[in-house]
Amino acid sequence: MNSSAPDVLGLIAGKGVYPLLLAESAKKQGIKHVFAVAFKGETERAIEKYADEVQWIHLGMLEKMLDALSTSGVKHAVMAGQITPTHLFNLRMDSKMLSLLKNLPVRNAETIFGAVAGELKSIGIELMPASMFMESHMPEAGLLSRREPTEVEKNDIEIGLKVARTTSGLDIGQTVVIKQGTILAVEAFEGTDETIERAGRLGGQDAVVIKVAKQGHDMRFDIPVIGLHTMKLLKQIRAGTLAVEAGRAILLEREKIIEQINRMNMCLIAVKIQSTIEEL
Repeated sequence: MNSSAPDVLGLIAGKGVYPLLLAESAKKQGIKHVFAVAFKGETERAIEKYADEVQWIHLGMLEKMLDALSTSGVKHAVMAGQITPTHLFNLRMDSKMLSLLKNLPVRNAETIFGAVAGELKSIGIELMPASMFMESHMPEAGLLSRREPTEVEKNDIEIGLKVARTTSGLDIGQTVVIKQGTILAVEAFEGTDETIERAGRLGGQDAVVIKVAKQGHDMRFDIPVIGLHTMKLLKQIRAGTLAVEAGRAILLEREKIIEQINRMNMCLIAVKIQSTIEEL
């Protein structure tokens, strides 16, 4: 049980299994009531099985989201799950969301969600780190798979970490794909899955995929997440190694991920971004 957990939690639920697992974990850690704001066409309907109360709204309706959370009486909230990136450009938004975006000279996950966090604060709701309910899904440094990285893969991980330190600090993305010393793909606005697919088309099998949080990353939102869908893409491109940042990345359905990694004879390793691979 998490002694710092509030009795009631607001959950802003995006795509995928992440919001479901977070709601489940939060209840196990002492949350008595989960009030979820879910987005039509994005959030899985299964959220209704995990949350005690769900308010469905259209994505982009910021005013309705704030009203729903305010009316619910929650004082603490978390964000979990992805939002389809292209919706930023083709979504129907209310006037409050349009005004929020208009005031952002740079638009990325951190600036947009940070601005939303500011709106939540203005109505008395604190946005909490989603990671505080997902500790069991965040691996410590070390080898997670049966297979260790080869010397070539170790070198690629080192290169990838250097690149990731730079690109993530520039708000470009969290994922880098390397093969035999060549940078195949760096994540931009398209997201992790499309980055992996692009790297597979360019470099073929045995690529090394590195996913890290940026320096000074705000752990309230946009935490690096690996799920089973990503595993399918790694199998599709026949990747060789997946490296994630220790303590700052979430492996959704961790046991299933490790099982699939071992079945594919891939390497899965959690690394400290300040360390070299030899220091693990």
